[in-house]
Amino acid sequence: MWIQEIELFLIEQSLKIPFKTSYGIYEQRESILVKISDENGVFGFGEVVAFSEPWYTDETIKTALHILQDFFIPTLFKNHFNHPSEVANHLNQFKGHKMAKAGLEGAYWDLYCKYHSISLAEALGGNKDEIPVGVVVSIDEPQKMIKQISDYLAIGYERFKVKVSKENDFEIVSSIRQSFPSIPLMIDANSSYSLDDIPQLKKLDQLDLLMIEQPFGERQFIEHAVLQKEMNTPICLDESIYSLEDVQIAYQLEACKIITVKPGRVGGLSESLEIHNYCMEKNIPIWVGGMIETGISRIQNVALASLAGFTIPGDISESNRHWDQDVIIPEVTLINGKVKVPKGEGLGVEVDEERIRRLSKKIYKYTIQK
Repeated sequence: MWIQEIELFLIEQSLKIPFKTSYGIYEQRESILVKISDENGVFGFGEVVAFSEPWYTDETIKTALHILQDFFIPTLFKNHFNHPSEVANHLNQFKGHKMAKAGLEGAYWDLYCKYHSISLAEALGGNKDEIPVGVVVSIDEPQKMIKQISDYLAIGYERFKVKVSKENDFEIVSSIRQSFPSIPLMIDANSSYSLDDIPQLKKLDQLDLLMIEQPFGERQFIEHAVLQKEMNTPICLDESIYSLEDVQIAYQLEACKIITVKPGRVGGLSESLEIHNYCMEKNIPIWVGGMIETGISRIQNVALASLAGFTIPGDISESNRHWDQDVIIPEVTLINGKVKVPKGEGLGVEVDEERIRRLSKKIYKYTIQK
C-alpha cells in the first residue's frame, strides 16, 4: 500500500456526563482522528486517544501532533507496507509516543482490511459474533453511583468499574455492594495508593471484588507484587502495561493476576495481539480497556475483544454513554446486553466524515511529494 495522503482532524466534543477521576473532572474531550488514503482513493481511519493533559500518560494531544507531523508521517510516506504490523515495526525506530503510533497503525488496519475485503475482527483472528461489555462509573456521591449502576444493569451491562479515591474507597464500595450483592464489581483509583495503604486495601477483600485496577504507580511492579501477596482480591495492571515486555515483567514478578489491554497505550493492535497471545499461553485473564474514545477506536476495541483470550467484559460501553452523536454510523449499541461485532470490510461501519469536519478545531493535510 502506497500512501498518497494523510489527514489529521483535531476535534473536541462535550461529554454527556462529566468524567471524574482521582486526577480531576473532565467535561470536554479532545481527540485526533487519522485518515490515510492511497493512490486509488481507498482510505482508512484511526484515532489517537491521548488526552489534552498528561494525567494518564506523559503523551498529550499536542505532543502527538508534533510527533506525527515532524517524524511519523514523513517516514511513512517514504515506505511501502504490505501489512499493518510492518507499520508498527517501522515506527518502533522512534522511542515512546505509543498513542500517536496506534492512531496511524489503526488507520492502516482499516485500509488493509478493505483491500482484502475482510472485517477487522477477522483480520485480527476474532471468533465471536458478539461480546459482553462493562461500564465505568465515575466518582460521585454513593447514592448517585448506585442509581447509575441500577440504570446500567437495566440496559444489560455485565461488569461494573467504580472510580474511587483512597479517602472514600470502602465507604463507596461497601454501599454499592450492599445494594448489589452479586454483580461483577471492580474498583480503579488510578494509582493513588502507596505501600502504606496496604492495611486499607486489605479491608476491600471482604467485598468480593472482581479486581482492583492499578492501585500503585505505573512502574511500581515490585510494589504491586508485594500487595498481591497480601491480598486475595486480584490486582489488575493498567497504566503499567505499555508493551508485551511489561506483561512479561508483571508475570515473572507475580505483580498481578489480570491485565488490561488498551491498544492506544501499547502502540496499536499489532502489539495488542502479541500481548493477547502471550496471556493465553500463560493463562492470564485479560480484558480490553477504554479511553473515552470515539466510535473509531471503540469499534477497533470491539474487534479486538472478539479474540478468544478476552474473557472479562471490557470497557466498551455504547456510544451514547459519552456522546450525543458519535462519528460512526451505526453507533455502538447494546442488544440484550451485548455488542455485535461488525462483519463488514474494515471497521465494518461508516465513518461520518462530514460530522468529523464540523467538529474539527483544525485539520492538517499531508500529501506525498512526487
